[in-house]
Amino acid sequence: MAETTPPALPVAGVILAGGLGRRMGGRDKALLDLDGRPLLGHVIDRFAPQVARLYLSANGAAERFARFRLPVLPDPFDEPLGPLAGLAAAAARLAVDHPEIELLATVAVDTPRLPRDLVARLAAALDHDASARVAVAASRGRIHPVAALHRTVGLDDVIAGLADGSIRRVMRYVEARGCVVVAFADEAGADPFANLNRPEDLAEIAGKTD
Repeated sequence: MAETTPPALPVAGVILAGGLGRRMGGRDKALLDLDGRPLLGHVIDRFAPQVARLYLSANGAAERFARFRLPVLPDPFDEPLGPLAGLAAAAARLAVDHPEIELLATVAVDTPRLPRDLVARLAAALDHDASARVAVAASRGRIHPVAALHRTVGLDDVIAGLADGSIRRVMRYVEARGCVVVAFADEAGADPFANLNRPEDLAEIAGKTD
């Protein structure tokens, strides 16, 4: 694998774990066991080294994530509004904690194979396209708008858009902001962004992560 230059600017990251896990029988995806460890632990291992600050977007009792020692950010709305609510929560917190950080990366908690050079490659794409405000990952011809790197400028519009209903779908939002797409190859024959939505998905990946 060719070496990828780290981002020139510091990057914050947020793991999106605020979903309801309906197809997992309502179970907390972040804490599902994969090879003897919580699914969240696998994602942290791959994602944390790529960012300067890391947050977890999740609802409910924050104490259940205490072992991971991450700031836990609940959605800023009473109703579940999906990944964009987690992005909004992270953007608002980042503006207070670290306003100097200009890039915010997002990944889903059910992608334990996410690339270890995800952030570096997305940042390189933004460096080459000054007009784009978002770089998003793609694999096998499919775009994954949740695996993304956002310029923080203008992210405060997410909360307003979610509140008035003008923003709902992640893909439409990143397209409206102006996005550049970065294609990633399979890792060990597997899609690095395959979501684990059902119990059988989790069983299939068991023993195939590092």
